[in-house]
Amino acid sequence: MEVDKNVQRLIETLKDEDEIVQVQASEMLEEIGEPAVEPLIDALEDEDKNIRKGAAKVLGLIGDARAITPLIETMSDGNKWVRRAASGALSNMGDSAVEPLIQTLKDDDWRVRGGAAWALGNIKAPEAVGALIETMNDDSGFVRAGAVMALGNIGGDDAEKALNKALTDKSSYVRRVAENFLNKE
Repeated sequence: MEVDKNVQRLIETLKDEDEIVQVQASEMLEEIGEPAVEPLIDALEDEDKNIRKGAAKVLGLIGDARAITPLIETMSDGNKWVRRAASGALSNMGDSAVEPLIQTLKDDDWRVRGGAAWALGNIKAPEAVGALIETMNDDSGFVRAGAVMALGNIGGDDAEKALNKALTDKSSYVRRVAENFLNKE
């Protein structure tokens, strides 16, 4: 019971205007770990964007698989900083997030698809290569760039072929991302 009250107080502290206070609250919540997971998942729906953003970040640091689906849902939040925190959190989840993220590449929201591609690239999941190659046909340049970045991070023959194909993408940003990876070799 006492842990619950402390967790709730720390979650409320995530909305403090002082960034140092937010960081300290995040670190304490991370240290509490598993007992903080459910309250942090609930906090993903808080009206305050700083609480949602902080909760997403801490859930990624804790790495509990129960947070994967709520974090994927949070990638459609109305606030770009909350979406970015959710995407980053998912990239910290490792292998347990790979399959849900692959499914998320088909989401209706381009921001969610792009965040999923970015997270898969940070996880460096070879099993995502086929889905990421398909994602290179997305209407959104942001999503295509995320897929190219992910393929560049993962590597391999199929990824390299896809990066070479991306050199002719209609988006100059997508082409630059592909060039950066191909020039590293």
